[in-house]
Amino acid sequence: MNRISDATITRLSRYYRSLVHLETQGQEMVSSKELAKRHKVTPAQVRKDLSCFGQFGTRGLGYSVCQLKETIAHILGLHRIWKVALVGAGSLGSALISYKEFKRQGFHIVAVFDNDPHKVGKKRRGLTISDITKLPKIVKELDINLAVVAVPTTAAQSVVDILVKAGLKMILNFAPETLKTPPGVTIRNVNMAIELEALSYRLVASEMSRLDGKPKLSSI
Repeated sequence: MNRISDATITRLSRYYRSLVHLETQGQEMVSSKELAKRHKVTPAQVRKDLSCFGQFGTRGLGYSVCQLKETIAHILGLHRIWKVALVGAGSLGSALISYKEFKRQGFHIVAVFDNDPHKVGKKRRGLTISDITKLPKIVKELDINLAVVAVPTTAAQSVVDILVKAGLKMILNFAPETLKTPPGVTIRNVNMAIELEALSYRLVASEMSRLDGKPKLSSI
């Protein structure tokens, strides 16, 4: 399973969300064609993604929505409770603590850390903010599995270094910075600025297409 590509796992997560929706609508069966249409891929891609984990469905009938949803949930580890440490109790960190979807998916933020003395000791959604220096001890005591980094760019690398030394190998990073980690540590980066820039490019391209032109780089 370690050889499965990130792209495949991302598509699997999307299939799972579609299956959850279909189940709430009372739909019992779904075809690879329907899943493919929902996610703008080919039916062959859907079948290939699922075949990485076994044989599913019945030829001519498709997949059981309930069974495929449960199977993907197990593949993604959503049938378990994962304990999460959040580093950074600023505006973004506070928003992440309040995001209810994390807990619904089995990701429970059980500890919050910061180095700001004005924040340490205060509560966010029932969680007391601890000083970052206590992170290794608390990670061990609570048997924390994952970490989320929501700190300024200048502090991100040092925070990741602390997390790695504490034994955490799975990190989600919201800081707009490419961070260094040793072999065996997986870090996923969520850069909202880059995503917004991609959208703004699409807006510019759309405006230019209406004018029969293309965005051009100005000469220097």
